[in-house]
Parts: sequence; C-alpha cells; structure tokens
Amino acid sequence: MYKSYYPKAAEIDHQWMLVDANGQTLGRLATRIAAILLGKHKPTFTPGVEMGDYVVVINAEKVAVTGTKTHSKLTEKMYHHHSGYPGGLKSVNLQTLLRTHPDRVIRAAVWGMLPHNKMGHHIIGHLKVYAGAEHPHSAQNPQQVV
Repeated sequence: MYKSYYPKAAEIDHQWMLVDANGQTLGRLATRIAAILLGKHKPTFTPGVEMGDYVVVINAEKVAVTGTKTHSKLTEKMYHHHSGYPGGLKSVNLQTLLRTHPDRVIRAAVWGMLPHNKMGHHIIGHLKVYAGAEHPHSAQNPQQVV
C-alpha cells in the first residue's frame, strides 16, 4: 500500500523571498509570485497544505504591462471595489491605479491566481508589496528571486 506524504507543521520551513518588479511583465510576475506563495517550487509540495514562502515585492511602480493594445490596456483595464453601501461601486483604470497605489495592481493579479478560500486568504497575507526599492523586512534576510 502506498501512503501519501503529509508534512507536519514542524517540518514546514517558511523562507523570505525578494522579488524586484522593475521592468517585469505583470502577468508573468504574478504567476511566479503565486507559485512561491503556494509552495509549488518545493519538492515537498502538498496541495491543501500551506507550504509556501513569504514574498517581498519591491519597485511595484515600475512593473510593465504588455499586449497587443498596451496603451489602450492602461486606460481600458478597470479595477472595481465596493464600499458595502448602496451605490458604492468604485472603478479605477490601470493607469491611475499604477500612479496612485501600484501595490494594489500586483496584489490583485496574484490574488486572481490563488485559491479563493480560507487558505488563499491566509496565503495572500504572506505577500508584501512596496512601490519603491526600500522595504522594512531586511531583518528576515530575504533571498533574491528573479
């Protein structure tokens, strides 16, 4: 009989990874970050178990957007959120969001690639995104990735 490997909580080692978003494409960057957050880069990956690492993203304001209609994508791609009140739907385009809150662009792209359940909500908390090159997580000694 073959038994599946199920890691214990003491066996899971969470590392800190540093990702520089300067000049990288938004979608490709988000897939790499989602894989690291889920732990798919580890040989002991088990679905349904939080195996992933913490990810610190710097230079979020310098992320690139590509496609056949790059300039129109900046104005036509919309991000929506609701305040919870009647008529409280707010919409903002990609260009404005990159200018005002670039961390929300990367967070929304990564969230779309994570499972939308309790585990996904917990994992998205391991993502730290900063617009500039400085971050307060130098004490964790993050490893440079990509």
